[in-house]
Amino acid sequence: MSEKPSPTIRDVAKRASVSAITVSRVVNNSGYVGQETRGRVEAAIAELGYVPNTLARSLRSRSTNALALILTDITNPFWTTVGRGVEDTANEAGFTVILGNTDESETKQEKYLHTVLQQQVDGVILVPASSSAEPILFIQEQNTPVVVMDRRVDCDDVDVVRVDSTGGAHQLVRLLLSQGHRRIAVLSGPSGISTSEDRIAGYRRALAEAGLGHDAEVVITGGFNQQSGYEMAWQVLNMTPRPSALFTGNNFIGLGALRALREAKLRIPEDISLVSFDDQLPDFSVEPFLTVVAQPAYEIGQRATELLLSRLAGTAPAAYQEIVMPTELIVRRSTRPVQGAELKDAIMVH
Repeated sequence: MSEKPSPTIRDVAKRASVSAITVSRVVNNSGYVGQETRGRVEAAIAELGYVPNTLARSLRSRSTNALALILTDITNPFWTTVGRGVEDTANEAGFTVILGNTDESETKQEKYLHTVLQQQVDGVILVPASSSAEPILFIQEQNTPVVVMDRRVDCDDVDVVRVDSTGGAHQLVRLLLSQGHRRIAVLSGPSGISTSEDRIAGYRRALAEAGLGHDAEVVITGGFNQQSGYEMAWQVLNMTPRPSALFTGNNFIGLGALRALREAKLRIPEDISLVSFDDQLPDFSVEPFLTVVAQPAYEIGQRATELLLSRLAGTAPAAYQEIVMPTELIVRRSTRPVQGAELKDAIMVH
């Protein structure tokens, strides 16, 4: 007969009808928790027989010189470059890197975290599959430093390295507006992930500044992958009236959208304009060259690793850090002005 799995912090949180962070505060006696709530948590701990993982804490002094990097899609050249930034920086400091790929799955994420923590990695760099604080608390409960990369999470007590997704999206949509486009569709990633939501927020901000409302029909969410981009683009192509421009939320969504536009025999930019978040690597470049907001992929991985190493060395600031890196607008040949439109704030194409 198989052994019954030990209860986790999430099991206690569910039994007590509280968040995992509240359970963590009770267990570690940190942060304010009301007496009634504390009583429920303590009762749930007793009922389930939950035992905090003190073994990991006792072993923390035994450095393994290994870091875990948990990404969402290593086939995406953006993440390949981020990973290289992590690995180069870690290796220079004498650390090896263990890689996990979640495909945006919280289930796979949980399995990877259990595995790498059992292997006693010294720290974790995580691109979370959702905005939930639970995986962060799970890592911290093992007394293991963690840095969140690329995304915001519902937890203030963690280091974060990300780019200004809202500002980058705002730049791209503002460019389209300056060319006279008014019906602009946005194809973004999953709802509940901050990068997806921030890029939609930047899109809406640009429209609001131009005195325009946004049509919910043309704001579409899906996956950060090529198939989703292809399917979302076909949704747009079947709209009446059809948008004159598309803003895709990452490079893979952009590639999928390109495939759909080509199947529809639409010319870019003559028939429809297209812009995207993330640049393509040279080997992935397609014609027409896309106008993009590029993220400093290598530097993101580098900064996240440097921050994690400083935590391990005890040299990081006491307060948790949120490092927000800028994007770069690169205007190429995938957009054109709408014929007859009044153009404002023109940006030169290079």
